[in-house]
Amino acid sequence: MNRYNPNKHQRRSIRLKGYDYSQPGLYFITICCQDRACLFGRVVNDEMELNDAGKIAEQSWLDIPKHFPNVVLHEYVVMPNHVHGIIEIAETDGMDIDGADIVGSKNFSPLRHTPHQPQPPPPQRPRGTSKTIGSMVRGFKIGVTKWMRNNTNVHDVWQRNYYEHIIRDEQSYHRIAEYIKNNPANWQDDKFYKK
Repeated sequence: MNRYNPNKHQRRSIRLKGYDYSQPGLYFITICCQDRACLFGRVVNDEMELNDAGKIAEQSWLDIPKHFPNVVLHEYVVMPNHVHGIIEIAETDGMDIDGADIVGSKNFSPLRHTPHQPQPPPPQRPRGTSKTIGSMVRGFKIGVTKWMRNNTNVHDVWQRNYYEHIIRDEQSYHRIAEYIKNNPANWQDDKFYKK
């Protein structure tokens, strides 16, 4: 086990200082595997071919709204060594921050994947009432990590932290959704690419 080294293990936040990550809005999330290890399958003929761990990661992602009812999932993809997805935190009345009903809007992509077997352990909802993006990512990571530790010899699944981008307009949403959808086809040019 690695001991804490303040020179090596600096906990510098990549979050936007002062931003409330529980407020309604759309967030583009990227979660990477430790050392960019390809744990979730491979890309074959421009399509992602999930292994069992990849199916667990996908199901755990799809289960996020079960634990956070104010969340709507949009486009997502499980790649060999990372997960991209758009998470919407909706107002409790189903309205977004501008008052437009974006859940049923034709401007936003529905989920394009169907759940796969095997079943993961239930994702862990953090203690308390936190409804932030960070708590959602934490619960997702914990669920996948538990399955990996119980079913594989991999114990360090995730890179610390995650990347997020606040989506502020429709043009940005469509660009990011297309990027996610085309990620498998562009795998060899992806910055996370690793053989």
